[in-house]
Amino acid sequence: MPSVSVLLTVLRELTTNERSPRVNEPDLVMDDPEKVAAYTRAGREDGVMAPVYLYHCAQICEVIRPGDTVIDLGCGPATQLAMVARLNPETQFIGLDLSREMLQRAQSHVEEQDLNNVELRQADITDLAFLQENSVEAVISTMVLHHLPNVDALGKTFAEIGRVLKPYGGLYLVDFGHLRSEKSINYFAYQYVDRQPELFTLDYLYSLRAAFQRDEFKRLAEKYLSGHTRIYSTFLMPFMVAIKSPPRANGDPQVRERLAHIKSRLPDYHKTDLLDLCTFFRLGGLKSALLFP
Repeated sequence: MPSVSVLLTVLRELTTNERSPRVNEPDLVMDDPEKVAAYTRAGREDGVMAPVYLYHCAQICEVIRPGDTVIDLGCGPATQLAMVARLNPETQFIGLDLSREMLQRAQSHVEEQDLNNVELRQADITDLAFLQENSVEAVISTMVLHHLPNVDALGKTFAEIGRVLKPYGGLYLVDFGHLRSEKSINYFAYQYVDRQPELFTLDYLYSLRAAFQRDEFKRLAEKYLSGHTRIYSTFLMPFMVAIKSPPRANGDPQVRERLAHIKSRLPDYHKTDLLDLCTFFRLGGLKSALLFP
């Protein structure tokens, strides 16, 4: 069951009249080596974001198939991308990011993991001109869209996704949703302050402040991704918003077993966080069949 503090935060979001403004992140492209290092460390399989990355990995595995070419928009240091690529060795992945520092970290991580199904490329996710129309089988993006400067840029990104994705292709886009109360934003940013570097805490805070509204995701998804997807959010408050196509994978038992192995190695507090995230998304309509059948 979610903690009392989480439930109180949900109650605040449901009852507050506050409407916290969206504030762009100080650095729209993360190139500072110290910030990149803090973000990278938090996302590793023993880092503070490990249960979140595992959850999204399981969701992604449902919408990709062997033989697919999959574009990862804003791959960062490739923590999420490498996890998915390792579980799906017969799928080809292209990770895109604007930050050279992130791509250097990503290349090192891909090489450490000995992955031969990942290509990295510096690119702007609002302009995928190097890709032809209907040329990729799946597009994924995890916790990246809030880096965009405004709703117009979000719309351009969605338009590009709709252009390059094959009909009935796989799609999983997930990001923070904008919370109403600044106190709620601060709660989540500082929830695990004792487990994470200070730079990561500040980056988390800036990310939550820069999140787009759920209604903005919904409007743009309906305009550019019609027929591909449904939109989901965590129950009662849109702490996270996901746009997902119907499952395309055949439920490979090896993928399920590998995910179960990763889950079994999480410390108990991370298992609790994972269950909470699954519960809030499931109550919002999005199941996680590969993690909790």
